[in-house]
Amino acid sequence: MTEREAIAAVWRIESARIVGALARYTGDFALAEDLAQEALAEALVTWPREGVPRNPAGWLLTVGRRRAVDAFRRRSALDDRYAVLANELREDGGEIEWDPDQIDDDVLALMFISCHPVLSREARVALTLRVVGGLTSDEIARAFLVPTATVQARITRAKKTLGAAGVPFEVPSPEERAARLGSVLNVIYVIFTEGSSASSGGDLIRFDLAGEAQRLARVLSRLMPDEPEVHGLLALLELTAARFPARTGPDGEPVLLEDQDRRRWDRSAIRRGRAALARAEAAGRGLGAYGLQAAIAECHAVAPSVAETNWDRVVLLYEALGGLAPSPVVDLNRAVAVSMAQGPAAALPIVDALAAAGALGKSHLLPTVRGELLVRLGRTEEARTELRRAVELCGNERERAVLERKLDALG
Repeated sequence: MTEREAIAAVWRIESARIVGALARYTGDFALAEDLAQEALAEALVTWPREGVPRNPAGWLLTVGRRRAVDAFRRRSALDDRYAVLANELREDGGEIEWDPDQIDDDVLALMFISCHPVLSREARVALTLRVVGGLTSDEIARAFLVPTATVQARITRAKKTLGAAGVPFEVPSPEERAARLGSVLNVIYVIFTEGSSASSGGDLIRFDLAGEAQRLARVLSRLMPDEPEVHGLLALLELTAARFPARTGPDGEPVLLEDQDRRRWDRSAIRRGRAALARAEAAGRGLGAYGLQAAIAECHAVAPSVAETNWDRVVLLYEALGGLAPSPVVDLNRAVAVSMAQGPAAALPIVDALAAAGALGKSHLLPTVRGELLVRLGRTEEARTELRRAVELCGNERERAVLERKLDALG
């Protein structure tokens, strides 16, 4: 492994804890992120020349804290905070020791700050990937197919917003934590969703983005082991990702669920997902929205085939999910499950009601499902109209190609 590869590996694994520790020492979230980046830049110069230090993460943290003292000195702010920082460095007498197995409250505080409700959803996603995930602005921009400058602007605005709002660097109180946990979970879910079903571009799955969301969910489950919905989200991500190996063919084209070779599904991921779901259920408080989605994914994971899937249970789970977190997407998925359990005629009224309400008007999902139901009912001309509409709306090149083939098959 080269020095640059070592730096990248250490940064990806430890950046959240380094930024979190610096934020706790300085009391300034924006400054801490800048200090960590400065330490990373110094490593890029020093390590190739002097070699990788014995304790890489501790080296980065030490450099960051020294830069913090320099920053306060430049501001001519030799106040109590500066004195404390300087004394800490003198007491350390050198490089900070670092336990790679320790996951402390700094990372948890960092997650809650990055996903703070005062920020927009786009800002939360960008900031979380930057300071908790350790991704560069270029990597985030490539993942979401936006200019790097856009990502940098979002991150800059987010840090200014947090500073203006006076958001403290701390783990929220239990009451506030419960209220804000949904924001943290949603950000991880949004990251995974974009990775597992890319909304645009030439790839169906963005494995690096989905994998980063899984990593964040695993970290959060270790930080908050008593929160069932955290385990519910982790279960959903693991069970969904388990199907990735069979979701695309050799040429990258999507493979529909009924055509997937289930022997290629990741059995280790299925076991991890089912274990996380069991932990969510063991809390005895009932499954939340993510837990219910995980239970649906489990139905698919344990079924030998599409025909042998317990579709009646899937319908019931979607009904429960619709009552807990109603949305047009949930209703559309329930319609698909109803069509498998009871036939297309029973499902079509659900889809028609969504269309009449103008739901999902800019998404290709609704006309895709309606077209499939109409095909099964023998209403070919209406199905053509729906599938044409789906092709027009679909932003992902791979999915659009599948829809075009379905349309061509109708003649």
